[in-house]
Amino acid sequence: MTKIKFITVMSELGAGTRGASLGYGAMLAASHTHGNNLLNNYPTVEVPVKNASLFNDINTPFAKRIEDIKEVFGHIHSEVINTLNADEFPVVLAGDHSTAAATIQSIKKAHPNKKLGVVWIDAHADLHSPYTTPSGNVHGMPLAIALKEDNKQNAVNQLDSKTEAAWQEICGEPSLSPEDIVFYGVRDTEIPEDELILSKGIRSVTVEELRSKGAKQSVSETLEYLSECDHIYISFDVDSMDSAISNGTGTPVINGFSAVEASKIICYLLKSDKVCCLEMVEINPTLDHKGNVMAETALNVLNDAIQTIA
Repeated sequence: MTKIKFITVMSELGAGTRGASLGYGAMLAASHTHGNNLLNNYPTVEVPVKNASLFNDINTPFAKRIEDIKEVFGHIHSEVINTLNADEFPVVLAGDHSTAAATIQSIKKAHPNKKLGVVWIDAHADLHSPYTTPSGNVHGMPLAIALKEDNKQNAVNQLDSKTEAAWQEICGEPSLSPEDIVFYGVRDTEIPEDELILSKGIRSVTVEELRSKGAKQSVSETLEYLSECDHIYISFDVDSMDSAISNGTGTPVINGFSAVEASKIICYLLKSDKVCCLEMVEINPTLDHKGNVMAETALNVLNDAIQTIA
């Protein structure tokens, strides 16, 4: 049986709206409410975060709090690498999506000579750099960090030297290649991201395509597309689901997946022994106008995933 470990990263430094740090707690509350012991059935390690720095002045406006985020990255690297080296399966339950870049970097550091594929289930491409960001929020940049992609050809911002240095430092060496990324559900992007997706030929599975082909066939094609990859990482942002479900998240978007569709995508992917890590992000109970529905829905998706892994 696969040894599973939960790694919680309750950072919200990269988000534009407060509350994502409460996502894991909301899932715990949902588990207690519904008598689901899932989150207590496996060892859990909590990564130190720096949310107190949210009260500090911002001195890198095109990459807000990037220096503090990089410090959190270091803690993530330690935990994910140790988990992989112990032959355990890391399930990362994080706050905002910025920290996914650190998870990807960790997998690459643990397996430096292996080719890594990424399945990015999200309403957003998260391919902005400080040069292209409309907000400065680093949770819109994790894939660009992992790719070490500046996208200067589509720049809209002029960076100061401090931000540029911090950006180069947090990126380090590239952890993956654009041809080894598959998007699922991406439907809310800006022009610089669209240009990058087009120029790099990044594969994107729309909600409509998934429904036309069915989840099983779609995932089969994705695994074939990533067949040259040695390992696959799954990143699941709850805003990939339709905003009717996912109002308890920072940036909900209409016309997304149903919870059942999201669960099927993840579970079919997890049947591949190449999948080495699953991450779930952006649950924000402070924005959930329906109670704790988002966390309850995410817990159900996670429950299906854990059963498949185990």
